[in-house]
Amino acid sequence: MRIKHVKVYGEDQIFSEGEIYIKDGLITEEAQADDDVIDGEGCYAIPGLIDIHFHGCMGHDFCDGTKEAVREIARYEASVGVTGINPATMTLPVEELEQILATGAACRREQQAGTEADLLGVNMEGPFISEAKKGAQDARNILPCDVDIFHRFQKAAEGMVNYIGIAPEREGALEFVDAVKDEVHVSLAHTNADYDAAKAAYDRGACHAVHLFNAMPAFSHRAPGVVGAVSDSPHVMAELICDGVHIHPAMVRSAFRMLGKDRIIFISDSMRATGMPDGRYTLGGLDVDVKGNHATLVSDGALAGSVTNLMDCLRTAVRKMGIPLETAVACASVNPARSLGVYESRGSITPGKKADIVLLREDLSLRAVIKDGKVL
Repeated sequence: MRIKHVKVYGEDQIFSEGEIYIKDGLITEEAQADDDVIDGEGCYAIPGLIDIHFHGCMGHDFCDGTKEAVREIARYEASVGVTGINPATMTLPVEELEQILATGAACRREQQAGTEADLLGVNMEGPFISEAKKGAQDARNILPCDVDIFHRFQKAAEGMVNYIGIAPEREGALEFVDAVKDEVHVSLAHTNADYDAAKAAYDRGACHAVHLFNAMPAFSHRAPGVVGAVSDSPHVMAELICDGVHIHPAMVRSAFRMLGKDRIIFISDSMRATGMPDGRYTLGGLDVDVKGNHATLVSDGALAGSVTNLMDCLRTAVRKMGIPLETAVACASVNPARSLGVYESRGSITPGKKADIVLLREDLSLRAVIKDGKVL
């Protein structure tokens, strides 16, 4: 395949007029004599996006624990240009989480190149979190950090858990970081930690922040909290939900000024209502009302994830938040690939990498998704 007349997003994170050559599902350096040709006149060519934190879409949730749910989620995500997925779990009973993780591992073994987004791992948002900042998590299933339970999760997932969320202010949390930091990315998630507690966790080896600004103390001039600790920890990468609901555009811009574009990862945090009409849905066993792009718990009105896929989050960041397209693409593809440790095979349009490519028109509407070298 040859894609011509496109603005190609390069390793330098700049768009340049050029062509893309594909053979056997990989990007190549040279055209082939029998190439099919796509004329991408007026389009941007970007690498397929990677969502490292979301829950579901199209009426399905990863925590449904069924192969059908995982496959339907993977198909929808690929269709909108999200070609790599790292779904998140909720705070559920340990045995239920083990079953969910085992199903995910089986799905990853059985995935074939083609129409589904690649299942890259699992982001465990709970159960080692704070009840004070539980958000849409079920408080009945919150547990203190436990290394043995984490290893049960990892065994069930066949090593697929790549992020584990904790509240560092809880007893035993720092010792937990010491024990598992070389096995998994330790995230600060749904935490009421002050600056000192959060910074202590990052100094011990935690390296990630779950949906920065959300489900954590407010960022204040006298109490900088988790946000301040992230800013002061150069090795830490932070998730941002750019759906236009979870974070004010000015705060998104401020995050870029604090952290720089190389430390920010766009996520969708989308739940099962994504791609579906308004109505009542569930998240982690709790009832959620969805109206427009807002999803709120029936019980207390708290935000309950988003109903916006990652590609639409990218569009919102560019159109409504003033983030340059080149930067937004890096935060939705390059940075998550680097965080996951898969940048050698995906995350940029580079010879030798997977031919997962999205063509966007100048208005950022979707022209085509190429997955493993084939047009979906």
